[in-house]
Amino acid sequence: MTEETARTGEFVQSLERGLAVIRAFDADHSQLTLSEVARATGLTRAAARRFLLTLVELGYMRTDGRLFSLRARILELGYAYLSSLSLPEVAQPHMESLVAQVHESCSMSVLDGDEVVYVARVPTKRIMTVAISVGTRFPAYATSMGRVLLAAQPSQWLDDYFGKAELRALTRRTVTDPTKLRTILNRICSQGYAIVDQELEEGLRSLAAPIRDADGAVIAALNVSAHASRGSSDVIRRELLPPLLGTAKRIEEDLRGGQVR
Repeated sequence: MTEETARTGEFVQSLERGLAVIRAFDADHSQLTLSEVARATGLTRAAARRFLLTLVELGYMRTDGRLFSLRARILELGYAYLSSLSLPEVAQPHMESLVAQVHESCSMSVLDGDEVVYVARVPTKRIMTVAISVGTRFPAYATSMGRVLLAAQPSQWLDDYFGKAELRALTRRTVTDPTKLRTILNRICSQGYAIVDQELEEGLRSLAAPIRDADGAVIAALNVSAHASRGSSDVIRRELLPPLLGTAKRIEEDLRGGQVR
């Protein structure tokens, strides 16, 4: 809650709590009991029960009397935002061409708080243990696309980010030291791309490049991911970086051509 909304009394706390109930469910917690939801959100059991039963009545959740889970209708809440973006539509054919060329999966994401959220994806064979689709989120600091997007942020924004972000080691290779991450981000700014070597998941290497709008502002990131068995980081960079950068450039050319409203 910002000071302004608190001062004017325009902050709707019940909406905040309802959204917290929805966010309690994720890939690792697809089914939760009333007690688990209350514990995850900090709500009382009575309050959590009211929110859960309201969501069930509205068709956003289902329950068997003990366990609650999200229903597909919950996607409506994000669809309005995703469908308003024409960037994925412009990028999709270019991403498909890249995948056909390099035979590796390609994704596009934007920055949302401390996380990247996928807005477009063209998969090949599955190389991650976690299934990825439009709407999937990952912590920005441990992903190639996240680092590209973080590297484009102002220094003060990054100060705030590192002051509050939870930097957890997702693998034994994950960089979690803020000073080291700032150095990495500075290098990304200079070289124009990011490479992450098994920091999000063991066996996964990823390259990402920025997507800029007509004014030069970074609005998204594009990546290709490959299994470590394809080769070392140098091999991945040598084989995948040129086509990735070329694809990013063609997407940007379309943006400058006015194809995105």
